[in-house]
Parts: sequence; structure tokens; C-alpha cells
Amino acid sequence: MRLAILVGTLAELAGVGLTATATWLVLRAAEHPPLQALTVAVVAVRALALAKGALRYLERLTSHRAVLGEAVELRGRVYDDLTRREHVPSGTALTRIVTNVDQHLDAKLRTTLPWITAALVGAVVVACSGFSLPLVAGLLVNAGLLPLLAVRAPRDLTPLRAKLTEQTAELVHSKEELIAYGLFDDRLAAAAGTAKALSRRERGRDLTPLAIAVQFGAALLMLAQDEPAWLVMAAIAAFEITVPLAATTRPAPEPADEPGPGHVPDLPQLRGRTAIVGPSGSGKTTLLNALARRLEPSKGALADAHVFHTTVRANVLLAKPGATQEELDRAAAITELDLDWDLVVGERGEEISGGQRQRLVLTRSVLAHPEVLLLDEPTEGLDPGQADRVLEQVLDDCRGTALVVTHREEQLALFDHVRHRGPVGHEDVGRVG
Repeated sequence: MRLAILVGTLAELAGVGLTATATWLVLRAAEHPPLQALTVAVVAVRALALAKGALRYLERLTSHRAVLGEAVELRGRVYDDLTRREHVPSGTALTRIVTNVDQHLDAKLRTTLPWITAALVGAVVVACSGFSLPLVAGLLVNAGLLPLLAVRAPRDLTPLRAKLTEQTAELVHSKEELIAYGLFDDRLAAAAGTAKALSRRERGRDLTPLAIAVQFGAALLMLAQDEPAWLVMAAIAAFEITVPLAATTRPAPEPADEPGPGHVPDLPQLRGRTAIVGPSGSGKTTLLNALARRLEPSKGALADAHVFHTTVRANVLLAKPGATQEELDRAAAITELDLDWDLVVGERGEEISGGQRQRLVLTRSVLAHPEVLLLDEPTEGLDPGQADRVLEQVLDDCRGTALVVTHREEQLALFDHVRHRGPVGHEDVGRVG
């Protein structure tokens, strides 16, 4: 970031110097001096013009590289912190965490860096002007007072962002249905209204007109004090750097803390092949999630049901990027996956059937071959005969412990243990056979 500040300051100083030199050159040329008297100024104008463009490019390059590098480190720390938490934050809390990270990085690039650059350039121009009082006062107002006045009190925008996300998802994924019922235009207008409302609330107070008034007011005062024209133009160029600061925003971090879950289920001892059965709402999936957080990442795998908009091969290779074609074919044979490896499955697997999508996810877990395998209704969407057959093959391939949530009593014979979950806090453990 220091390099970006240095290069940015030099770029802005080149711009100010270009304005001052060009003004002096025009005024001096009007006096019809010998050409030799203008040579240095002509060369300086050309050099400063070239330097301004080159330095501006380098400033963009170095600042974005610095921010992107910090983004990688910061997001890594956030991810590590999330993996160490005892409970997974809610969707709202995760949205706020992502927003806070993005806002922190955006503030570095669009607020902190421009302000420091403007302050350094202003200090140099003030020193060169002999500490002209109108210039000093104007820069203090534009670079100090107006940015503070432009900042609004922090607001919790998460509900509005969530609403816009829901509306956008509906427009994308339910477009055909909305058009069929004549609701698409109304939904689109509602989403556009939400986006405008969010944009208004995210913006601070735009005091740019006031900053421009201060800029030219200070210039007029300098003219009234008989300051040289080149210095007045240099001051105006310096003010140009501070004017955007009157519309910058510095959003406050949104609260991402939330109370932990009211009930943490007792975790079963991990041994053999265990089935978890029980009515809806009895905490079967919660039990798997709690267990997944207690395991070391290298020891266990909770089958991820998300399917990405890419090929079957790329989706499965997420479990083991270096897997050979033989390993892929073996995993597919166990789950009876009958898709071409180069088939693009569409967003969230919409180009394949529900049963194929389920088997694709199972293939991913088989390829991972973890010591502890956690499955939540792994054969849902398959016909009963194939469901029982595929689950048996997956369990036979499991090298360690398997914990499976299932509602099919016909599959219980495949397990060593069965945990019957009733209302939260009540359960019965039995042994099969």
C-alpha cells in the first residue's frame, strides 16, 4: 500500500505541475519572448504529461495489487475463524461477514488511499505557495471537514440486501413461470425499486457542489491577493483531487455476532456403520452438522450437495483434484453414475435429473474416500431398488466410519447400529441383527 500511495502522490503532483507549467507557458508566450526562453517549459509540459499518464497507470496497478493481496489474506483469516466456530453462523450473519470484508477492502481503495494522496499533494502545493491562507483554508475544508460531514450514521442494510438477493434469484430461476403468469415485469420493477432503495441508503451525503464552491472561492481569494496565475491554476488542480472526497463513504461494520444454538446434540461415538432415523424436525441433520464441525478436515467429509455449473468431471474432481481416470470410473461404478464426464450439468445441476444429481454428489464423496463419511438422505430421488443397491455399494467401499441419515427402513439392515431420534433430547440406540 505504501508504494501505491507514493506512486499516486507522484501522479497527482505531475498533474498539478502540468497545469501550473502550462499556465506559465501560455502567459509567457503571450509576451513574445525568444524561443529559447520557452524551451525548458515546453519540455517540462511534455515530460509531465507523459509522466502523469504512466504514473496513473502504475498507481492503479499497485493499489489494486495491494488490495487484492490483502483480500486474499483477510478472507483466509475469516474462513479459518469460521471453521473454528462451534456453530455455523446463520445466513444473515454470513452475509454481514462477507459485506464487512468487502466494505473494508473497498474503503482502503476508494477512501483511505485517495485521502492520503490528497493530503500529501495538498501539503506540497501549500508549501510551494508559501502557505497561502486561502489555499490552506480551502484544502482543510475540502479534505477534512466535508468528508466528515458526508458520512451518515451506520445503517443495517442486510435485510434490504437479502430482499434484493431473493428477488434476483426469483427472476433468474423462475423466469419462465413468471412470464407465463404475466408477473415478470412486476417482479422486475420491484427488484429495480429495491436496488434503488439500497443504493440511496448506501450513499453518503454528496457534498460535491459545496466542495466545488470552496475550490473556486479559494481561487478567487488568491487572485484578489495578486497571487500569480500559474499558482492559482496549480491550486485549482490541487483542489480537483480533494473534491471527490466530499462524496466518499465509510460504512461502519455490520454486527455479525449472534447467540449460539440453544441445544447442542450429544454426539454419537464414531464406529462402524450407523444409521440415524427419526421424524422431521428431530435434529438428524443438526446432529450431522455438529459432528462435522468436531472432526478434523482431513478425517471426515460431509457430502456437499452443491452442484456447480461445469462438467461432471470438474464437479467430481472437487473431492480429489489429482484423481486419475481409473479412480473416477471406479467411483462412478459404485454410485452407478451414468453421465458423460464432459457433460455440462448446468446451474445447480438443472440439466440433469434429480437422481443423476444425487449420484453425482455421492460419486464425489466416494472419490474423497474419507475416514468418516457423513451422508444426509444420500439416495433421495432414486427409485427404491437402485437406492438400496447404491447405498450398499457406497457403505461397502467406506474404509472407516459411516453415519447416514435415512428414512427408509428397508436400508437399516445395511448398518451395524441404528440411532432412533425422537423429540430433541430423546433418542434410543439399538444394534442391528
